[in-house]
Amino acid sequence: MLKALKYALLALVALVLLTVALANRAPVTVSALPGDLAALLGRNWQIEVPLFLVIFGGVVVGLLIGFIWEWLREHRHRATASSKTAEARRLERELAMLRDAKGQPQDEVLALLQKKA
Repeated sequence: MLKALKYALLALVALVLLTVALANRAPVTVSALPGDLAALLGRNWQIEVPLFLVIFGGVVVGLLIGFIWEWLREHRHRATASSKTAEARRLERELAMLRDAKGQPQDEVLALLQKKA
């Protein structure tokens, strides 16, 4: 049921994107520099593309910038989690070594309790 709802939502999004693309297929000129600056530098970088490519390209670039920004922002949290994981593994190894050094308990009840832990 949930899978069918997911596919229906994806089909709806695809239909909306297709409609936007068909409605905005007129060519537009995209320039890299403003006209005065391009004249000053002697370079006029421009390209003609359909308007929907400009719209979708802007959305994709915005998403990429957002994802990179979040990845960089969360670096501190990932580093903290990594160091805590390493510390937990070190402590688990130390606990295992201490249990091995102690040997087997004399009491059967204690042995059963240690097996559960």
